[in-house]
Amino acid sequence: MKKDKNLPDRDDSVLLDVKNVTMKFTKYDVRVDSLKELVTRAFKGDLKHEKFVCLRNISFQIRKGEAVAVIGRNGVGKSTLLKIVSGILRPTRGYARAYGRISPLLQLGAGFDGNATGIENIYLNAAIMGYTKKEIDAKLSEILEFSELGDFIHSPVKTYSSGMLARLGFSIAISMEAEIMLIDEILAVGDMAFQKKCYQKLTELKAKGLTFLIVSHSESVKNLCDRAIWIERGHLVADGDAKLIFDRYAKMMLNA
Repeated sequence: MKKDKNLPDRDDSVLLDVKNVTMKFTKYDVRVDSLKELVTRAFKGDLKHEKFVCLRNISFQIRKGEAVAVIGRNGVGKSTLLKIVSGILRPTRGYARAYGRISPLLQLGAGFDGNATGIENIYLNAAIMGYTKKEIDAKLSEILEFSELGDFIHSPVKTYSSGMLARLGFSIAISMEAEIMLIDEILAVGDMAFQKKCYQKLTELKAKGLTFLIVSHSESVKNLCDRAIWIERGHLVADGDAKLIFDRYAKMMLNA
């Protein structure tokens, strides 16, 4: 197949390319006293609504081996951005393209079958991420060791605490070692010992050349990331050195 001469050459070092991403949601003004009234008004077209712009013209690229933090106050669109990058959401305008296998860790228990055991969910989640049974078999002992769940791995995950879910989800994501890891606030969950263990593992993976996009308010992420992207009210307001951006953000929050 001949290459279209009108298309620019892609930089092979770029693993994530986000261009002019805008995301609009429909926000309904629902003031009803019952479900029956809600359904009736919906059929009559009597529900007031407006378009809410969550993200506006967000553009950036992430290259192989970069560890990038996405920071900003709650509700500014950080988690929505990660869902767009992972392919869960389609933007209203623009695009987000990934050139490599993605390992998304966006929400505790996301994709877990509550009635299935921990070990069954390992295979389920890794398969959803695109791994074969042979690849999962090769990583299974590493996942089990990192999670430290012991015999609980054979229990249904609906019996797990939030900390146990964090251990299982994180263990799957980081053990499979995809080219691109998307992490949404998960580092704030679990006990201090497990958090430290996760940071150590991420540091090892970064040294091996893996790429990270991390949403976090934690100052400790500043030491893991080379770069930070600051989003405020749906706009990208700063993109640069992680320590400098975190310091600017901290000053803004103190004066808010």
